[in-house]
Parts: sequence; structure tokens; C-alpha cells
Amino acid sequence: MTPEQKAKLEKIERILIDVLAITDQGTVDPGPLRDIVARRLQELGYTVLTSPDQPHDLAFKVKCEQRKVWEGTLASGGDADLPDSPSRVWKGPACQFTYLLDGKPTGWRKEVRTDFVDAIKAAEEAKAKDPGEFAMAKLKERLEQYDFPVILTAELGQEERLLKILDQPSATTARKALAIQQLGEIFATEAAPRLLKALKDPDPEIAKAAAIALGNIGSKDSIPALVEALKTGKPEVRAAAAKGLGLLGTLHADFSVIPPLLDALNTDDIVVKTEVVWALGKLPDKKAYEPLYALNKSLQKIHNPDPNEKKLKEAVNYSLKQIDTWEYIQ
Repeated sequence: MTPEQKAKLEKIERILIDVLAITDQGTVDPGPLRDIVARRLQELGYTVLTSPDQPHDLAFKVKCEQRKVWEGTLASGGDADLPDSPSRVWKGPACQFTYLLDGKPTGWRKEVRTDFVDAIKAAEEAKAKDPGEFAMAKLKERLEQYDFPVILTAELGQEERLLKILDQPSATTARKALAIQQLGEIFATEAAPRLLKALKDPDPEIAKAAAIALGNIGSKDSIPALVEALKTGKPEVRAAAAKGLGLLGTLHADFSVIPPLLDALNTDDIVVKTEVVWALGKLPDKKAYEPLYALNKSLQKIHNPDPNEKKLKEAVNYSLKQIDTWEYIQ
């Protein structure tokens, strides 16, 4: 998008919603679906409109179908491979999300799906009379579960609106964690101070999301806080802090993150250890070679590794190769 378009997105306040519901019998009343979409957008403070005659800043379209019709192809990789991106192969019930800016479509598209492909068969198993009504009811549930308002807000680049979620008593842990994740993905540098506070949140899901987001945002000032979280946090937070330090160390070529990562390598928690190993591979340092080599030797003695041990082996092999390659090109 042009800088002018991005600036316009950041100021979006009035959203026109256009919801369409289609079953095998044709279009049906979209009212129940529209009510959910409107309410969930209003939770984030948007003014929601339903008449195209009303002045609006953006048109948000939601099309829910019993049997999804594919409307085009997307390039593979990047956003096209995310779980909520439109699927070429899915032909079952789904809701697709798009938006128009100045009456023109953008490249943003998301999709949520039911856990069944065949609505007729699923309705029979549930002893529901009408497969179309059954599919729409299940899609209503998905609209309640999928936090499209937060995803859309991040797409619009509205950092302040995402930050407000963190201070809303009514916001669930899942919504707060998603808002933090989105702040990291849009590289919201001004959000770093607030995320440093979230890093100390007693809820590990919030703190974990903050650790990874701080790594993505890339502020070097976050390193001391992440080192502290790596040393003293709960296991899931320590793993996220290691990941964040790996990102920051790589971005800034800051080898000061290596000693605390090597100290954390001595943990008995295999998930934390795995993230530490990945982080050491992102910023290759010969000081890490011997500890990783010793770890690799110990892993070779495990003949029937469990899934976590396999992940650790993969991380060790990667990081050792990175250090070997780095030493060679020096």
C-alpha cells in the first residue's frame, strides 16, 4: 500500500459491515452472523454501520457458505500458508473475510472453517434436520472463537487500539496474548515499553507472548529484561525469552546474549533447552560449540527419542552447522 493508504488505515473508525450467508438452498438471513460480527468489532471501539448509505471509512465483508466456492488463487508461502488464510482445497463450510478501502479490494483475506467438510453428513450425525442451518450455526461458533477484530486491527496498523486491549478488564487472556503477538508482527516499536511491563505479567501466556513480541520488534533495550526473564521466569516464559534473545542478538549482532543463553543450556527443561539451542544457532559463536557438541553426543545415545527429544536433536544439528559455517566463512 502507498503511505497515504497506510495513514488512512490507521485512522479507520467507522466500519461498514456486509455479511452474506449462503447454503445449498441459496442465500439465507445473515442477521445472526451479522450481529456477531458487529458486536465483536464494537468490543474494540469501532463504530459499526450496516447501511452503505452511511458515511464509513472502510467496508468489511464476511461471506459464510455451507459449501465454499474458491474465488481465485494465492501465491504459496508467507501469509498464504497461515492457518487462517483461504484454503484452495477446502470445500466445506467457511467464512471468508475481506475489506474494501475507498471502494477497492485489498490483498487482505482471512478464512475460518468448521471442523467438518461435509455439512450434510455432519448434520445427519448430529441428528439436525437442515444441513444448511447446521452449517451456519457452527460458523456462528467459529465467528465467536476466531478473533478477527484483533487481526483486522493489526492489519490496519492501529497500535493504540491493540494496546488498549491489554488494559481492558473484560479482555480474555487469549485476546490479550493475540494483541501482543500482533504488535510484534507489525513491529510496533512504540509498544515496547508496554510490552516490557507485560513481560512481568503473572499470567505466563501474557508474559510469553510479550517475550516473543519484543524479539520481533527488535529494540535492543529489551535485552536486559529478556535475560532476566530467561533466568527467573516460569519455564514457558524462559523458552519464549530465549527465542526473543535469539532474534535480538541476531538483529544487533550483540554477543552479550551468548553467556546467559549458555547458562540456560544447563536446564533440565527440554523445551527451554531446545529454544536456547535454536537461539545459539541464530547468532553463531564458537564459545557455544563445545557445549552444543557435548549435548549432541549425549543425544546420540538415545535410540528411541520422544517428540521433544527429536526437536532438540534438530535444533542442535542446526546450530552446530551454523557455527561450523560461520567459522569457515571467517
